Amino acid sequence: MKKATVGFAMCGSFCTFSKAIEQMKKLAEDYRIVPIMSKNAYTTDTRFGKAQDFIDKVEEITKEKIIHSIEGAEPLGPKKICDLLLIAPCTGNTLAKLSLGITDSPVTMAAKSHLRIKRPVLLNIATNDGLGASAQNIGKLLNTKNIYFVPMRQDDYEKKPNSLVSRFDLIPDAVELALEGKQLQPVLY
Repeated sequence: MKKATVGFAMCGSFCTFSKAIEQMKKLAEDYRIVPIMSKNAYTTDTRFGKAQDFIDKVEEITKEKIIHSIEGAEPLGPKKICDLLLIAPCTGNTLAKLSLGITDSPVTMAAKSHLRIKRPVLLNIATNDGLGASAQNIGKLLNTKNIYFVPMRQDDYEKKPNSLVSRFDLIPDAVELALEGKQLQPVLY
């Protein structure tokens, strides 16, 4: 039986990269992984690590070169390269762009390209304004065909009351169900 292919797109919530990469390793046991990174994720060194170190880890896990340009991401849909696109982490910025149909990064192009062929897009959000400015975008995307969410919860309700983060540990279960056209429940923990 042929393994399903998961596009694994990463945006700039750098503090969650270690969790995302941990789940990428788990998914790589059962799926072919096509890695995609936004420009910021691909080029920015932060206090959480150097961009090149993350690139090296991702390419070692997936045995694939990272797609990091709009031109590189565009063929994903027409060539039906992925069975599912996972965006983990998906920032508030990317949520807004997806909600408004803005295609100006490798990640948003991968999503647009994937949605146009009616394949599932799974969002694993990590945003400090999920219960603030990004709430309207989450609401709109919850009601968008072929978009699914990894269940989420408040990150730190005392220090960051508007922050929402998906449960990275639920990514494998959410992938499996989204491939069947189902939303993992409950969406909110």
